Amino acid sequence: MSGQNCLVANDWICGEYLRSRSQELTDATVQHIWITAVSVVIGLLVAFPLALLARRSRRLAGPVLGLTTALYTVPSLAMFSLLLPLFGLSAALVVTGLVLYSLTILVRNILAGLEAVPQEAKDAAKGMGYGPGRLLWEVELPLALPALMAGVRIATVSTIALTTVGSIVGRGGLGNLIEDALPSFFKAQVLTASVLCVLLAVVADLLLLGVQRLLTPWTRIPRARGAVGTGATAEAV
Repeated sequence: MSGQNCLVANDWICGEYLRSRSQELTDATVQHIWITAVSVVIGLLVAFPLALLARRSRRLAGPVLGLTTALYTVPSLAMFSLLLPLFGLSAALVVTGLVLYSLTILVRNILAGLEAVPQEAKDAAKGMGYGPGRLLWEVELPLALPALMAGVRIATVSTIALTTVGSIVGRGGLGNLIEDALPSFFKAQVLTASVLCVLLAVVADLLLLGVQRLLTPWTRIPRARGAVGTGATAEAV
């Protein structure tokens, strides 16, 4: 009875809502994760060659960075309206818009990571007979991973938030629940969907941080040496 009362009273926190709408919440969360993951992966596949193109030709770097930045400034409603004739009211419409928004973050971080690779490392690899392709994949890209992963983390969190805008075409994951609840101001649904969005962003960021630490173990070596040095100094004192 108390659970039913919280629905009738339109409370912000309502256990009965979670129990009775569990399948709806699960479906919306799965759609949200799917749209986000596909958008970030495709964005990364598009951003990587663009970053390589910008690094190879300084004359193209400005237009590439300028275009991706300009795309990010386009309001989401305008972006979806422009893409609507091409994709219709489909998930592809939302994914394409999110991919375009992710480019400004991913391209800049990939380019920054590649440009930060020490020239000494590249010269040493060339001296060992590494060609351009092998140099990129075996030397430059591994050393650029911290910046690249930082861009992926930012793009993922940003995409999780932007996915909710897809509710205007019925493909917004948890955003669909928020939009459906707004006309009647269904508090429990608005709060639950919003909290789930935040939790998705936090969990995704932590998972990607873990992947980054696994892929870049050398980034933790200086800290470990510093800790050993501090301990030795303390013992000497």
